[in-house]
Amino acid sequence: MNEPGGVRSAMNIWVDADACPRLIRDVIFNASRRLQVPVRLVANSGLAVPRSPLISQVQVGGAIDAADRHIVEQCAVGDLVVTADLPLAAAAVDKGAVVITPSGTVYTAGNVQEALASRNLLAELRESGIMEGGAAPFGTRERTRFANALDRELTRLRR
Repeated sequence: MNEPGGVRSAMNIWVDADACPRLIRDVIFNASRRLQVPVRLVANSGLAVPRSPLISQVQVGGAIDAADRHIVEQCAVGDLVVTADLPLAAAAVDKGAVVITPSGTVYTAGNVQEALASRNLLAELRESGIMEGGAAPFGTRERTRFANALDRELTRLRR
């Protein structure tokens, strides 16, 4: 994304914000302040965000996958994307971004396609009635895993 003056920041954190837990957004905001990395929250509706020149919100409207499309169009090599949406994760990785889920899983070119295939298989099993259930509940362990993964990946990307 271009900053004022037409120069792109070295790195941006893109957040698929509609489904991102508040605890995770707080971790992202803290990392942004600490490391001076811009955060772009992309959502279908407005969100409460801290007042900071580093944190901005993009409201894309209510169309299905509008936030995903915006993130894929705008993210670039060296950016970090936070999402639990595997098709978005795969598309962002294809553009050269690193993806972290709110539960702390890091997706790269080496593992995202396998995760996407597994997700599709599980969806088919649920639809056919062979399997029930969904994602495990979100808690402190996932928040800690996310914070650790975020710190590790931001350190690596900033080198």
